[in-house]
Amino acid sequence: MADCNATKHPMEPKTQLHKDLEGTPVDATEYRRIVGCLRYLLHTRPNLSYSVGMASKYMERPTIMHHRVVKQILRYLKGTIYFGLVYIKGSQEIGIFGYSDSDLAGDLDGRKSTNGMTFYFNESLVSWNSQKQKTVALSSRETEFMAATTAACHALWLRSLASELTSVKPKPVTLFVDNKSAIALMKNPVFHGRSKHIDTRFHFIRECIEKGQIVVEFVNTGEQRADVLTKALPGVKLAAMRQLLGVRDLQSCQD
Repeated sequence: MADCNATKHPMEPKTQLHKDLEGTPVDATEYRRIVGCLRYLLHTRPNLSYSVGMASKYMERPTIMHHRVVKQILRYLKGTIYFGLVYIKGSQEIGIFGYSDSDLAGDLDGRKSTNGMTFYFNESLVSWNSQKQKTVALSSRETEFMAATTAACHALWLRSLASELTSVKPKPVTLFVDNKSAIALMKNPVFHGRSKHIDTRFHFIRECIEKGQIVVEFVNTGEQRADVLTKALPGVKLAAMRQLLGVRDLQSCQD
């Protein structure tokens, strides 16, 4: 793939992978080796988290369909080989904020959703995650609610870590969510009948909001920085999200 043609996105928009039991198998050892190498890139290339994560799910029996996705990622890397995260020195006072997002039933095999979250110290991205949910959600409100709860647990850990490093009293963490219905469910102390079936552990975020540890605010989908961690985006939107994440062309930065 060293001489391959570059592409503008690591995964074609609206791509949906599945186990493909009737597909033609490919060399599983080579597939695992490539995916294993790609996972190292996720430490500096958060915009690859979703596509590499999807490819990682099918290492047991990869087929031509899955191998095509891996080759697409390599073609994307050919054109963005010098890209990476850039950190800019900011104020001494650390402010933590994050973004939480989720798709709905994106996994064709188990109909589970994918969580995406990003957290910033001031304007520098320090933590991100793209992970399949453990339970099936019945609506977009429900899957966003569960994703925000997972993000809230991570936010509290970052809040405690920042306080320990700076010896400053921890401040509330602002969490941006792009679903107003999910936000209403988080902030309303009344236990809705519609949320009765949601596992009790996901209601942890309500307690965090009541204690003032987490502040949840609405953000437009176009400014949702965790969107790139939940689905494959078209080239223009991917470039915009990459910019918001802080991924830059390091070669041009040096020039």
